[in-house]
Amino acid sequence: MATALVLEEKGKLSLRDFPLAQEMGPDDVRVAIHTVGVCGSDVHYYTHGKIGQFIVNEPMILGHEAAGVVVGTGANVTHLKAGDRVCMEPGIPNPTSRASKLGIYNVDPAVTFWATPPVHGCLTPEVIHPAAYTYRLPDTVSFAEGAMVEPFAIGMQSALRAGIRPGDIGIVTGAGPIGMMTALAALAGGCAKVFVADLAQPKLDIIGRYDGIETINITEQPAAEAIAEATGGWGADVVFECSGAAPAILGLPALARPGGAVVLVGMPVDPVPVDIVGLQAKELRIETVFRYANIYDRAIALIGAGKVDLKPLISATLPFERSIEAFDRAVEARPTDVKIQIELPQG
Repeated sequence: MATALVLEEKGKLSLRDFPLAQEMGPDDVRVAIHTVGVCGSDVHYYTHGKIGQFIVNEPMILGHEAAGVVVGTGANVTHLKAGDRVCMEPGIPNPTSRASKLGIYNVDPAVTFWATPPVHGCLTPEVIHPAAYTYRLPDTVSFAEGAMVEPFAIGMQSALRAGIRPGDIGIVTGAGPIGMMTALAALAGGCAKVFVADLAQPKLDIIGRYDGIETINITEQPAAEAIAEATGGWGADVVFECSGAAPAILGLPALARPGGAVVLVGMPVDPVPVDIVGLQAKELRIETVFRYANIYDRAIALIGAGKVDLKPLISATLPFERSIEAFDRAVEARPTDVKIQIELPQG
């Protein structure tokens, strides 16, 4: 029995002892959790009690962006040892599934994902996790950065799906945490410049501090107009839609150059209209993103090498006993907040 942050039902969180029947198998590790990021999906379960077909029908531990320390290893684990600082991939696929064999385990129908009903998350002192999805952190990467690998992996997946070529011009619509992660991943992936378009100036101010990022406040100038000016009317090579907003999705064809790529990252709550003819007229390549696969090691390597600095995106770190406050702050959605993290007591 250990204390955990439990979503009791829609709109109700509690910090309480929670029984978890976990046994460490020969291919598992036991990890003492150090830092956990508050994700938009966690907040959505808190405020709405569901995401699509995933419905909170019974109490569930939240959290899936985590870093910690290995405190035990299974008999077959050789690449990790007690004391190793690690982060964990929260999705566990069936390694024998057709999706896994194809290397696309992120879309394995049998995947279990932390804090996705009925699977419990990691906002609790210890977890047991497959060693195959547990990654050692370099000495140069803090626990806070380790807990940022999960959202950054989505940006990395997006950049890879885009098929970026060195010198490409990119644009990201939506300056939320995933939009920012995608912009930074696109730069690391070879874009010469990435524009980020949003209507929230405080968010644009944060991401605009990075070299190679230019911002567009769409309340002042339409994104398509700004991109046309910047590219001589040609358009962006790669367009990342990270807002899930219907107007942004409808306006995608106007942002891209002929023969360019559009990557759908943000998830609309409801079905939205799409300008199919506009996409066809430019023969735009459409890619979609759902989480990530075979990305964590690359993401950690970039952060460890100093190629990507995620520290400016960490807005606040609250202790575990203030977890409910952290979630309420995330619900509040302060314009200057990007990522809120929770730090668990050690020892």
